[in-house]
Amino acid sequence: MRLPHRILAAAALFLFAAGAARAAVVGNVEITGLDEEMTENVRVSLSLVDTIGKEVSGRRLAYLLREAENEAREALEPFGFYSATVEVGRSRGNGNGNGSVSVTVHVDPGEPVRVRNSDIAIIGEGGRDRYLQADLDAFLPSPGAIFNHADYEASKIRISRRLTERGYFDADFSSRRVEVTRAQQAADIDLVWTSGERYDMGPTTFEQERHIIRDDLLEKLVYWEEGEYYHQGRLDRLRTSLAQLDYFGNIEITPDPASAVDKRVPVAVKLTPAKRSIYTAGVSFGTDSGAGIRLGVERRYVNTRGHKALAQLDYAQKRKTLTLQYRIPAFAWRDGWYTVSAQAYDEQTDYIDTRRIELVGSRSGQYSRQVNLVASLHLLRERWAYPTEADDDPATPLQYRYATFTFPSVRAEYINVDDRVFPRSGIGGSLTLRSGAEGIGSDANFVQFHARASTFKGIGEDGRLIIRGEAGYTWTNALVDMPPSLRFYAGGDRSIRGYEWREVGPRIVRYKEDEDGNLRETGYLAAGAKNVVTASVEYERYFLGDWGAAVFVDGGSAFDGTSPDWHTGVGIGARWRSPVGPLKLDIARGLDSPDSPFTIGLSIGAEF
Repeated sequence: MRLPHRILAAAALFLFAAGAARAAVVGNVEITGLDEEMTENVRVSLSLVDTIGKEVSGRRLAYLLREAENEAREALEPFGFYSATVEVGRSRGNGNGNGSVSVTVHVDPGEPVRVRNSDIAIIGEGGRDRYLQADLDAFLPSPGAIFNHADYEASKIRISRRLTERGYFDADFSSRRVEVTRAQQAADIDLVWTSGERYDMGPTTFEQERHIIRDDLLEKLVYWEEGEYYHQGRLDRLRTSLAQLDYFGNIEITPDPASAVDKRVPVAVKLTPAKRSIYTAGVSFGTDSGAGIRLGVERRYVNTRGHKALAQLDYAQKRKTLTLQYRIPAFAWRDGWYTVSAQAYDEQTDYIDTRRIELVGSRSGQYSRQVNLVASLHLLRERWAYPTEADDDPATPLQYRYATFTFPSVRAEYINVDDRVFPRSGIGGSLTLRSGAEGIGSDANFVQFHARASTFKGIGEDGRLIIRGEAGYTWTNALVDMPPSLRFYAGGDRSIRGYEWREVGPRIVRYKEDEDGNLRETGYLAAGAKNVVTASVEYERYFLGDWGAAVFVDGGSAFDGTSPDWHTGVGIGARWRSPVGPLKLDIARGLDSPDSPFTIGLSIGAEF
């Protein structure tokens, strides 16, 4: 017997309604067909994902499945895909109670929308600003590129911010429109700013919460003249100078274009003093120096003229240093100082007995954004002897040598990197020249040159390559008269890893007579050399956030002649990207002797 069509339709509708009314638990939502970034954006856009693990009614589930298609398409538009094809499938499994539903969202992004026409301009005075023009030329997405919303918004915000940074405070959009033609997969950008007039630098006023430094001293840090063009970079540079003074705990620099008179922006600088005195204490241990302590006190500001004072004592079993320093601001050069310092040094080890006193007067300052210069005059008195040159009879006195040197020195430091704490691009280094003349405060004629350089190159998101080099040369005919502090050395953590500190270079060998009357070598000291050359290649890779590893090859030598006795060390290391720079733990071994031991080194901070 055949049932009438109306009865069959009613039965089908009843069964569908009953199925739709059944509740279900959404167990899993899988998205396929897209790359990782697009997949994540689709996932966070799906209302269906919020119901995972929850029980929803059949009707609610049907609605979410229909919405998933529209939500997925909209989630792809920021990437420039406006014609995606979305297929939503579901399958019911055996779950607890009412069962669970797994959903698969398969997306074919289709052809992307590309930029067809791009009319991007600045009208007014800003249109003739070459720096703003460079930003316009670099606008993304460019014609022919996929219309990526993130690139578009970032470029738009960058130019708006740059207009403000360069003093165009009245800038606004005169046109801001993007038309997307889906049928032609094309986007037309019409983006125009009206810059208005450029503002100038107005008066700069300083307000100290508690008056500790004379205002006329701080005003010397304002290196621009009132009426010069406004630029946010000037204020950033002033902030850096004030921070480097270390007088203040908090610095607020506020431009006020709303109060500008004749287009001149007043700048208010509010300063909160830092704690006046800093006391430091610590313990130390070195294989060469033994156990020790460090005590120090620094007076951030001695008086209202901004003078500073420092006293520091490093007292270890075999090495002791006392440093006294007094600094006076010298802001004719940016961030400059007049410095007078005195240092007493004493080292008593199995390999050297030396004491020295050095007085230094210097003038430092920032020559440019990347270059810092220091000109100094040194007065050095040094006494030294090598126990290796004496016999083993304690009654035999050491034969001390004495030297007095008065010499000028010039040092230039160059740093041009993307990040001074953890550089991934750029170069940094230093160059030092010093010279003394016999009969003019020095025991010998000499000219000395020393240069260091490090270059950094990022490799991928988590790696970087570091290449380091060093070269030093001394012109003198009286090396024997040169004290140890004016000689070059090689070996150690910041030189040639795999060798001990100062191990590589000319040596003074210590001998001891054995029971048979034969002299046997019992030790040595790298006595320092006229010249030095070292090089290093290192690759770092960070795997777990701020934790990583490194491999490296170091090489070089300290030498007196024209040919270095080249030594090579290789090793591996662990790295931690700390807030003050990379913390490095290295294990290395020299390759020049099969009996060379492994060395362990620990250092922190970027090397320039």
